[in-house]
Amino acid sequence: MFASDGRVDHWLRRGVNIGGVFDDRNSEPAVWSQRDHELTAIASVGFTHVRVPVRWWGHAGSTPPYRIDPIFATEVDRTIDRALHSGLGVVLSMHHADGVMSAEPAQVARVLALWAQVAARYADRRPGLAFDLLNEPRDALTPDRWNDILPLILGAVREIDRTRLVIIGGAQMGTLAGLVGIEPPADDALVLSLHYYEPFAFTHQAAPWESESAGWAGTRWGTASDRQAVTADLEAAARRARDLELPLYVGEFGTFHAADEHDRGAWTAWVRHELERLNLPWAYWDFATDFGLYDRERQHWRSHLLQSLIGPQRRPTGEDLCGLG
Repeated sequence: MFASDGRVDHWLRRGVNIGGVFDDRNSEPAVWSQRDHELTAIASVGFTHVRVPVRWWGHAGSTPPYRIDPIFATEVDRTIDRALHSGLGVVLSMHHADGVMSAEPAQVARVLALWAQVAARYADRRPGLAFDLLNEPRDALTPDRWNDILPLILGAVREIDRTRLVIIGGAQMGTLAGLVGIEPPADDALVLSLHYYEPFAFTHQAAPWESESAGWAGTRWGTASDRQAVTADLEAAARRARDLELPLYVGEFGTFHAADEHDRGAWTAWVRHELERLNLPWAYWDFATDFGLYDRERQHWRSHLLQSLIGPQRRPTGEDLCGLG
């Protein structure tokens, strides 16, 4: 499951999230008309995996046995199998399971039942499929409460699949603060997760779901101190993982499209540079939504972002910092 130096297998090295397909909170499956072509394109430019956010919660019964809609599940199957066929690994994420954030026992029971069904459904898939147990625990899932519930969710998977790679994030939206507070259960195939969007006022400026984001519009990024702050955060995350003797995977990082295009490329390149310097596998958020690398209407990559992630690495020059103090 792990390489000899403690890192996860090569297939998890660099990836991209494919949001906007199965994770809609309105419970509408937004099946992409050219998904097969796009998965092939993702593999062809050098990504090694996709992270697939799935809102199973919105496509299952609301009472026991919480049966997942078989039509919806078949569409998820198809994406997973097409990705694997394209040579991509897959991280399957439990996304937008909003009810469980209350930590109420009935809601916890529901997420356990969902994972039992998912684990059974994919038990025969090859090892290039990993499970991400819960996207961005928050609200009543405080660090202490999440540390209590996490072994239960992991147990629901392990009753069926004892060796599958399982990814776990901390409370507080999967941030560095949550990673500091996580106490993982003992398990031979666990990977820690971090979601990284700092500084938030830069990466989420003008994002309509953030109430204060209009005031962040025009936030720039790229000074030496900006880069040092990112480096400090990622080094702290890597230290925490080493302390826990577990690999670390950065399952999300990205910038909303309203940020300056040059700064988006510089931030993305620097985060990628530091992650790879620290030997941390990653997945960019995301492929083709409002953080996206790819323009689906025009069917082409946004080259400045793609090169920041896939192109040759270089350290920034004075020219990169032009206009920033």
